[in-house]
Amino acid sequence: MLKSGIERLASAHVPSPRLNAELLLMFTLSCDRAYLYGHPEREVTHEEQLRYEDALAQRSQGIPAQYITGHQEFWGMDLIVSPAVLIPRPETEHVIEKVLELSGQDRGAGTPASPETNFDLGKRASSPVRSTRIIDVGTGSGCIALALAKELPHTEIHATDISAAALEVARANAARHQLENRIHFHETDLLAGIEVNAFDFVVSNPPYVGESEEDSVQLEVRKFEPRNAVFAGITGTEVIERLIPQAWEMLRPSGWLVMEISGTIAERVRGLLSDWTNIEITKDLQGIPRVAAARKC
Repeated sequence: MLKSGIERLASAHVPSPRLNAELLLMFTLSCDRAYLYGHPEREVTHEEQLRYEDALAQRSQGIPAQYITGHQEFWGMDLIVSPAVLIPRPETEHVIEKVLELSGQDRGAGTPASPETNFDLGKRASSPVRSTRIIDVGTGSGCIALALAKELPHTEIHATDISAAALEVARANAARHQLENRIHFHETDLLAGIEVNAFDFVVSNPPYVGESEEDSVQLEVRKFEPRNAVFAGITGTEVIERLIPQAWEMLRPSGWLVMEISGTIAERVRGLLSDWTNIEITKDLQGIPRVAAARKC
């Protein structure tokens, strides 16, 4: 079955056919890779064969494997995904890393900030004030909010999305990871109508692809992932242009705005942040500008 799956996906020009064939077979058999290769005697039922054939057919049509299996790993967490949300990607983990860096935490350190701790320039102030507040704008699957809730257990976290269907997925993920009491979800456009203010961090993976770049975007992304989570407008900065002034209003003095971006808009984003201080553009592992961070004066 695995060999035939690899051949079928390869003939359909699916990227990484072996990896995809393995993933779909593991999904069909409800097993991991170790079991898949460690039990060659495993008998496959007719029903399982039909399910695998259906999964291969969907993947051959370009449907992302994550939408077929309904799952994607992010920051060590298994997340539910559906066509209502953007598929979480490894590049977005750089956003989490930047927030942890600015808040004085290391990835995976597991050392919570004190509820009374205040952050200033990424360092803990000695004077007790109030709990740190973070808001994730355009949360989608909830991947950023959940990762931050996991790493910063005593932080007050909010998450917004304009899509009710996306928020349903995010809430389900929060419940699965027992974080539903840690994250406050809001159905709204960016930060509109949010009554809570004085955030320490506004964090976002906003739509940042320009419609002029559409031909360079993978076909399965253009065809199957939610368009309003990928494309921002003609130039790609339209949503960010709206988010920056809203974030300024919602942040406390010396608070941080942290956003995922692309290399094609990095310099334009830097220009949009000209009134901010401590502007940083961080590159991903491929050397592409990926995260923009700026501090409110």
